[in-house]
Amino acid sequence: ALAANPRFATNALRVEHRGELVPLLEKEIAPRASAELLAELKAAGVPASPVNDFAGVFADPQVVARQMIAEMQHPRAGMLKVPAAPGMIDGAKPPVRRPPPLLGEHTAEVLRERLAFSDEKIAALKKSQVI
Repeated sequence: ALAANPRFATNALRVEHRGELVPLLEKEIAPRASAELLAELKAAGVPASPVNDFAGVFADPQVVARQMIAEMQHPRAGMLKVPAAPGMIDGAKPPVRRPPPLLGEHTAEVLRERLAFSDEKIAALKKSQVI
């Protein structure tokens, strides 16, 4: 078992032998279901949590209980689920004010206002397909 292997007995040794350890861990972890592995880690006192995909994040009981997801209509993309404000004000979540930007939607604005790029420089960047 890996736990009994002296090469992995301390954190320093695990770091030193990481090239050997990672493939061994991957071999042990890959065939297991996430819930099974998390239950075993919890039973052993190992702090662990899943790395969720978007569906898992939206379904997480804590995310649902804290109302961390809001729905909003995007003018071009339709109905979206977006992160809600993390806290409440007077017992209510502040509204989501703006939809997430489309790719590149604010690029020229940021370059102009934050980096003082001229319109000519922005146009040159667009022409050369940098942005």
